[in-house]
Amino acid sequence: MSRIGKKPIDVTKDLKVNIKDISLEIQGPKGKLSFDIPEGIKVESKDNKIIVTRISDIKKYRSLHGLVRSLIANMIEGVSKGYSKQLEIQGVGFRAQMEGKTIVMQLGFSHPVRIDSPQDIKIEVQRNIITVSGIDKAKVGQIAADIRSVYPPEPYKGKGIRYVGEVVRKKLGKAATATGGK
Repeated sequence: MSRIGKKPIDVTKDLKVNIKDISLEIQGPKGKLSFDIPEGIKVESKDNKIIVTRISDIKKYRSLHGLVRSLIANMIEGVSKGYSKQLEIQGVGFRAQMEGKTIVMQLGFSHPVRIDSPQDIKIEVQRNIITVSGIDKAKVGQIAADIRSVYPPEPYKGKGIRYVGEVVRKKLGKAATATGGK
């Protein structure tokens, strides 16, 4: 039995859970998310708890059991609290600003880089900090990763876009290796 899959998920009173044959819909104060339940997995709601079970011990169903439980738990946390990721821009002359729902970044390229925000994702820019927030954990992480991939932090000077708190290991330059420095 899956250690993660067998744990029941607590549902607070401000959430509405609607389970149909193959779909699950959760509505909370921040918004509404839905999920298609894969075959072989059963989702039931009892006593303000959601219980995820599988119909047999076939490897496919065992692997989906914990995954489905984690996805449902992430949905519940998303519609009640929400998710956010923060990125910071480091580099001389590097900056970002919002133009409507589009983030425009000046990153030393010959042109400004524009990334459109999906409808349910909110992007804010304050000085050199970009905050991506929303109710869907996967979308928030993907948009943050897309923004970071435009100019990931480079290992020599450390300039680029990185997550807040991310540590970039710096390499020694060519001059340090020529003189025997470590």
